[in-house]
Amino acid sequence: MKETTPHIALVTGASRGIGAAIALELAHQGFVVIGTATTDEGAAKISHTLSAYANCRGVNLNVNDAAAVDALVEQITTQHKALHVLVNNAGITKDRMFLKMTPDDWHAVIDTNLNSMFNVTKQVVPDMVERGWGRIIQISSVNGEKGQSGQTNYSAAKAGDIGFVKALAQEGARAGITVNSITPGYIATEMVKAIDPAVVEKSILPHIPVGRLGKPEEIARCVVFHSLSKRSN
Repeated sequence: MKETTPHIALVTGASRGIGAAIALELAHQGFVVIGTATTDEGAAKISHTLSAYANCRGVNLNVNDAAAVDALVEQITTQHKALHVLVNNAGITKDRMFLKMTPDDWHAVIDTNLNSMFNVTKQVVPDMVERGWGRIIQISSVNGEKGQSGQTNYSAAKAGDIGFVKALAQEGARAGITVNSITPGYIATEMVKAIDPAVVEKSILPHIPVGRLGKPEEIARCVVFHSLSKRSN
């Protein structure tokens, strides 16, 4: 990157899987990355992964806690004078058929996968508008587009992500803010690897044109594409 000062990027859910790959690739590309996790152990793991890159670190953050999010964003903008890129990646699954789905199953997934996106994005947009530049990337899911049996909560949240992105992109464009959604299919993360290999072989791979699971690093490169851009300040 040609700028003398680096972009500052906040990546939620960065301790493993897609989020960890995104944080590492952004750091490799010269971003100062702050990655979030839900535990001190997860935050320490992020810091260790990014230890070769100056000023990059992990922090413990409950993305469902709007006050905690506000405090973190204020800390970042005070220390670094800006927050240029936000990657909303935090998410969970609580899969079960709808007839057996509990209110807790529903609300936990909606809160973490959809409402947290509001909490974090709400805090970073004002600074981006004031600067006239910003990049917001939402990691959604193909199941938010096509649905998936046993995932009414997850599919609803991810569909909401996509609608949020489409609307905010229209609002942000004139302010120099781009808002994009990346909707992965099945990626070789710990969550997917936990699925019975026979199920993967019989029910998942036949529907993937290239005949294999995606790689977290491939999603990370998509995020970098949407994050890299010249800026005026």
